[in-house]
Formats: sequence, structure tokens, C-alpha cells
Amino acid sequence: MKPLRIGSRGSILARWQAEFVRKQLFQLTGVETEIIIIKTSGDKVQQSPLAKIGGKGIFIKELEEALLEESIDLAVHSVKDIPTETPGRLHFPAVCRRDDVRDCLISHAGTLLANLKQGARVGTGSLRRQAQLRHFRADLDFRDLRGNVDTRLRKVESGEYDAIVLSKAGLDRLGWTQKITEPLSTEISLPAVGQGAIAIQSRVSDRDADEVLSKLDDVETRTAIIAERALLSALEGGCQVPLGAWARMERTELVMEAVVCSVDGTQYVREKATAPPDQATQLGEHLARVLAEGGARSILEGVQRARG
Repeated sequence: MKPLRIGSRGSILARWQAEFVRKQLFQLTGVETEIIIIKTSGDKVQQSPLAKIGGKGIFIKELEEALLEESIDLAVHSVKDIPTETPGRLHFPAVCRRDDVRDCLISHAGTLLANLKQGARVGTGSLRRQAQLRHFRADLDFRDLRGNVDTRLRKVESGEYDAIVLSKAGLDRLGWTQKITEPLSTEISLPAVGQGAIAIQSRVSDRDADEVLSKLDDVETRTAIIAERALLSALEGGCQVPLGAWARMERTELVMEAVVCSVDGTQYVREKATAPPDQATQLGEHLARVLAEGGARSILEGVQRARG
């Protein structure tokens, strides 16, 4: 088989993920690959809040275009960056085994979330994180934060922020676990849909690529992701809405928790449901209805109105 071309964003974390996929493919199938860096809209616009520049698709649009133009054969994505709608000629033959789903706090002075001083400056570009953490600590001063992981870490290390919130999986992958002050309990902050998981996208017509990629697919992770994305789709939530969700297998059941929270943290709807693993889509849709009936729909409509 000819070498496969893997498309990736240029950030340090995206490069790690592409290299992980490259190594896995070689170890499991013997297929050679090369990594091609593609700059996405999300990488080009680093200063504006995500909510103002297009949300999820900005991190994968150019990669999908390269796939469709056949200048690459595979694209590696963080699942949390993938919109609910993707081009019909593309699909995801592999979802890799999920890493830690939790958010984590990195503070300048090593202070835990509960002990941060009143009015402490906390950086995060995620409305989901801001909303849930405001619900827990309304007194903190949450500020928008963009940039690659290393850029964000420098800002808290310099004291520009008292603390920042990032994905724990990203720091673990980069070997920076020691920088974490505190992994945040999912009781405080439920993760983004797909957080901690990597998916590989290819052309539907490329049967050869699909055959080798199937070796990397983790059924349990895929099942959880199907449930979470069904919830996201049913609630019509993009990247920049205050929605958190986490599905996982517990014994023989698929369990999912989800939360919708107003940006100021005052309105908070959280629910939990279970289903057999072969009913992942139905579980996501059911939990979306339960959340909507509990007030989530009006919260999300309010967020959309505020954004104009």
C-alpha cells in the first residue's frame, strides 16, 4: 500500500495527535505515513473569542477541504472540534481510545479552585467551562483566553492570569501532567462533547484507508461519542454553547450525564440517563429531551440571543 498522507493542524498538541496516529498505524498495520501541516481558520485568528469567529468548524474546515481535494488521505481531529454536520463524502472510520475526559486547573501559585482568592483572574475560551465554574464560584473573574496550549501556560506562569482551565488529556499527552494544579471533578465541570477523544477522517470512497484505520477504532469510545453527539445535535448546540456531556460504559450499561448552564451560572439544568450500548443515539436524543423539558432550551435560546 502506498504511504498515506495525514493532515494535521500545526499546534503542538495537534502535531502530537497526528504523530500518535502515525505510530499506531505503523505498529498495527505496517503502513507508512507522512504528516502534512495545514493551517486552519481557527489557527489564523488567535485573538477573537471563538463564539465570534464561527465556533467548531473553524478548526477542521481546511482539513476537510484537503481531503475532498485529495491532497491528503486522512485528517486527525480532536472530536470536540468536529461539528455535528460534516460533508457526506467524508466519514470517521476510526475513533481512538479515549483519554481522561476531565478539565483541569493550572494556577499561578498552585492554589486549588475552591481556595482561589475572590476576584481571581481565570482564563478560558470556553463558554461551557466559564458557565459551570461560575455556577460553582460566581465571585471569580473569568476572562477569554485563546492560543495554543504552550501559549496559555506561559500566560498563567507569568502571572497574567491567576489560573487557567484546560483539557487534562491534552496536558497528559504532551507530558505536562506535572503542571496541573487540580483535575476538576465532573461534578463541577462536565467535559465538552468528545473531549479526550481523537477521530480520524477519510473519504468514504477510500476503502484501502478504511481497512487500515479500522485497526485503530475503539468500540467503547465510539459508542460514547455517538451518544454525546446525538445529544449535541438534538439540542442544536455548537462548540460555543454552555453544554457539557459525558457518556461511558459502567458494567453493561451506557451511562450519560449532561448539563446546560446559563453563561452567568445562575440557571443550571443537569440530568443523567442510561441505556443499553446498542441504543447510544436514542440515549443522546432522550437526554436532550429531558434537558429541554427541564429548561435547557430556554437557556440555549437566551445564549443565542445574547450573541446576536
